Amino acid sequence: MAEPLLVVEGLTGGWGEGVVLEDLSLSLREGEAMALLGRNGAGKTTLICALMGVARRRAGAIRLGGTPLERLPVEKRAALGLGWVPQERNVFRSLTVEENLTAVARPGRWDLRAVYGLMPRLEERRANLGSELSGGEQQMLALGRALMLNPRLLLLDEPLEGLAPVIVQSLLAAIRRLVRDEGMTAIIVEQHAHQILPIADRAVILDRGRVAAEGTAHEMLAAPEILDRHLGLNAH
Repeated sequence: MAEPLLVVEGLTGGWGEGVVLEDLSLSLREGEAMALLGRNGAGKTTLICALMGVARRRAGAIRLGGTPLERLPVEKRAALGLGWVPQERNVFRSLTVEENLTAVARPGRWDLRAVYGLMPRLEERRANLGSELSGGEQQMLALGRALMLNPRLLLLDEPLEGLAPVIVQSLLAAIRRLVRDEGMTAIIVEQHAHQILPIADRAVILDRGRVAAEGTAHEMLAAPEILDRHLGLNAH
């Protein structure tokens, strides 16, 4: 059987001298969407940053499509197929929406037309500067930019955090289409389990930098006691 697209083995790391992740292992097959759950401080964002090479790795292995990533800089990891939508969004504020998208484009399924088809609001705002967008529109633009890289694996770090409900529903619909209809392989960090589990295939719950529970998304939805134990109020 072929190796999963992403393999993480015994990953230990964090920030500076601090250790956040301890001996963490997980894997993700091509075409799967994983909900990465946990309370604040559980290590979710640190794991995403470790995959991208931003957080410090102390031990362990990370492979994408069989290629070791541990010693590669961020831009090399992106070139190999990691698409990252960080919490900060990092859109170019002095460029238009369309310039933001085309500045990072790589050949593949996701081009301007496809991104605009997924998120029509971006096409409506295509001549607006990044600084003129609302928070929700910036989040859409950050997702669009990651797609324009035509990634093999999309990393979404709390994409719904702090957004108005109408924007949350719009973004959720776009993410659902990405993973359900387009078969995009994705890790989606989210505090509120019931927002993301219905569109995910699998779920991993982190607690203090370790995998505390994992299973199919369906199993997690059917086990509220597990969600309540590890997530509390954020399970709902």
